[in-house]
Amino acid sequence: MAETKTNAMRMLDKSKIPYSVMIYAHDDGEIDGVAVAKKIGKPAEIVFKTLVAHQGASLFVFIIPVAEELDLKLAAKAAGVKKIEMLPVKELQQKTGYIREGCSPLGMKKLYPTFIDRSAKDLPTMLVSAGRIGLQLEIQPECLAEQVSGSFVPIVV
Repeated sequence: MAETKTNAMRMLDKSKIPYSVMIYAHDDGEIDGVAVAKKIGKPAEIVFKTLVAHQGASLFVFIIPVAEELDLKLAAKAAGVKKIEMLPVKELQQKTGYIREGCSPLGMKKLYPTFIDRSAKDLPTMLVSAGRIGLQLEIQPECLAEQVSGSFVPIVV
């Protein structure tokens, strides 16, 4: 399964950023973040999901723990806009190159302003989607932030 590199992996390889790939079974249909954390044997607090929101034509990427919920007011404040809303799922692949439940913050079609929940900042490593259902990347939070020009901010409820 992991023989074929995803855009996220290629991006990290090109930048010589260390990461490890975790593979999980997804044929049971349980692909939500909390289920994925259990499947890979990691606490949900270090497994993060990638959410894409927009304000008009401007897109923003938010990376939060899988068991948490994005606070849209805090997210808008972090993005420097008055109000944001989640990008409709039907537009996700067209705008990012990724599908729902397989959306990585790395290797999107464009580099969008990216905000990582501050809970990640002091973790030794965190996990994010590798860009395909069934694959997770374990990476140091500072390395992820550097790759996506992201900042650590409070963005969860």
